[in-house]
Amino acid sequence: MSGPAFAQPGPSQPPSVTVARPVVKDIVEQTDFIGRFEAVDEVDIRARVSGYLDKVHFQDGTLVKAGDVLFTIDPRPYQNALQQAQAAVTSSQVRLEFAQSDLDRAEQLRRSGNIADQIYDQRRQSFLTAKAELDRAQAALRQAQLDVEFTQVKSPLSGRISRRLVSVGNLVNANETVLTNVLTLDPIQFYFDVDERSYLAFSRQTQGGTRTTAEGAVNEVLLTLTDGRLGQRKGQLDFVDNRLDAASGTIRARALFENKDLFLTPGLFGRVTVGASDPYKGILLPDEAIGSDQDRRVVYVVGENNVVNLKPVRIGPRIDGYRVIRDGLTGNETIVVNGLVRVRPGAPVTPQTTTLPLTRERNGT
Repeated sequence: MSGPAFAQPGPSQPPSVTVARPVVKDIVEQTDFIGRFEAVDEVDIRARVSGYLDKVHFQDGTLVKAGDVLFTIDPRPYQNALQQAQAAVTSSQVRLEFAQSDLDRAEQLRRSGNIADQIYDQRRQSFLTAKAELDRAQAALRQAQLDVEFTQVKSPLSGRISRRLVSVGNLVNANETVLTNVLTLDPIQFYFDVDERSYLAFSRQTQGGTRTTAEGAVNEVLLTLTDGRLGQRKGQLDFVDNRLDAASGTIRARALFENKDLFLTPGLFGRVTVGASDPYKGILLPDEAIGSDQDRRVVYVVGENNVVNLKPVRIGPRIDGYRVIRDGLTGNETIVVNGLVRVRPGAPVTPQTTTLPLTRERNGT
């Protein structure tokens, strides 16, 4: 009995994979750090004189300018003291004028020998005493004028004010009672901690916060907020502390940002990107083109006859959506960038060539 002949299966085709050359371009390695914003200047507002709070001249949380009157302490006791001081100055001036004329008469009598030396000395003493009393009265007058001026509590800074902490009618103690606080918003500082390894990586490019180039260019940093909706703002690294914290193994650094729109506020979290290398020619690959072989990272290089070879590499940070290849490639190889699960070292593949764009996405970590 004969039956239909079954066709024998032909040889299997090599798996199809996507291949491309690495992206080779000038790059600068960057490192991200998390930190908080802080005001450049912040002042707790206290009165310089004691008294009962009479008026509040601001709305909570508004912007104020340096010199704006914020609070008024009841000035009437200090105005009375000022009037007393003015009267004391007038009285001292009258006594001094009388002592001056008395001394002048004694001078005339002394030249003719018609006055005893003791009487002359007494009149001179009275003159000097009256002069000293006038000086003391004038000093008391200046202090009384200051006290009246200090009943108006003014802002020493331009910035945003907090809420009032004392209500009208309460007693305010001089130099003790905190009435509110004011902080500046533009520019604003960003403090972050740098680990020891990262610090060593970019310390050669930074010295006291500036890049060590012939031009003396400022080391720029990029800011990204936690929600990522503001975009990136450029700032300047302007301070690196003089020692590492032995407990945490980190060093404190600071960046300065313009804040014209006053959107950034102290206490806000953010992420800064700091340059950690000089510009150099970098070799970049997508993360999905990098595999693992035990404890090492590898890529699959397509060689002659489309045979795949395993190539160990040493990787770096992500830049422009790619992973930096520090060692292992020259940039001229053809790399499997998609379909790694279908390849085996030493086996042929069917390559589908593509070209990687220079930039894939915003910098990641």
